[in-house]
Amino acid sequence: MSNAGDIFQQETKYYRGQMGGAGADRLPEPETYKQYPDCKRIALPKVSAPDAGLLHDALSRRRSVRRFGRAPLSAEHLSYLLWASTGISRRRAGYEFRTAPSAGALYPIETYLSVQNVEGIEQGICHYAIQDHALELLKAGDSSVDVARAALDQQMCAEAAVVFIWTGIFARSKWKYKQRAYRYVYLDAGHIAENLALAATGLGLASCHIAAIYDDEANEIIDVDGAEESVIYMTAAGGRA
Repeated sequence: MSNAGDIFQQETKYYRGQMGGAGADRLPEPETYKQYPDCKRIALPKVSAPDAGLLHDALSRRRSVRRFGRAPLSAEHLSYLLWASTGISRRRAGYEFRTAPSAGALYPIETYLSVQNVEGIEQGICHYAIQDHALELLKAGDSSVDVARAALDQQMCAEAAVVFIWTGIFARSKWKYKQRAYRYVYLDAGHIAENLALAATGLGLASCHIAAIYDDEANEIIDVDGAEESVIYMTAAGGRA
């Protein structure tokens, strides 16, 4: 296991004339969207960006902030953060394109939330239903302590208004790109997280990305298997202290 990363990097290289990925051995394409039809559906405010600021200003002011204020996050700001990070930006010719780029437009990243201090939205673990721009309540109650423990005991995750929990559904990319897909899944997560960081900065909010996680503990919080779907990234967000 000590050289697993080195092996992965070498074994997923592309070579001219030997790129693969097409042909009869291609895996079947999985569904683009994950849904929880039996869960409570929470409507989000219409997306708007009041005082979101200019991109140059947001780039200049973006910082990883690990201290959060006690004031609740507004539902309007949460709505905007969800859309800005990975929402649908346009529909064209039967395709739904999102605010962040994705290799092959396959969108393997799913967004879950630990809602901890948001106006008008009860505490709980939610899934972002992208097509409808709504939340699906998977588990009611305060999960902030569990989330902080899963994030290598980083207390800021318990103090944030919301923690975004991003998973990869690897088959969405593997059906086309095979083992090289893992590279793209992690890149996609980075695109989404940067969108969130800039949107948060533009709204005067704080955020901090987290890759240091106890994988199995994080997967257990949102009830995914860690193989077909696994937590790969988190972001804590909220008002500034």
